[in-house]
Amino acid sequence: MAYTAQHLAQPPSREEVDQTTGATVVEFGTPWCGHCQRAQPLIEVALKDRPEVAHIKVEDGPGQRLGRSFGVKLWPTLVFLRDGKEVARLVRPQGEQELQDAVRAVV
Repeated sequence: MAYTAQHLAQPPSREEVDQTTGATVVEFGTPWCGHCQRAQPLIEVALKDRPEVAHIKVEDGPGQRLGRSFGVKLWPTLVFLRDGKEVARLVRPQGEQELQDAVRAVV
């Protein structure tokens, strides 16, 4: 699974995220967030040729436990996991290189 354009209808639980295997990127944001919208082309390019990296796109906001469990305060926040363990994090990524570096850190 590579880049996912749509937010999940139902986010996974923290336990499910912690049990993921392999490389995973959990993206927290909202469809209406301007920062999130501007980051989408960068995220898509970074994940385009990486089918081995799972992309979980979670709509975050008040009362959303998954985002709180990761300490998300700004959108978009991308948490890069290898076998359920965080290895990198980007908040409001601005450039393609920082995304490429984070993706390489999890594969």
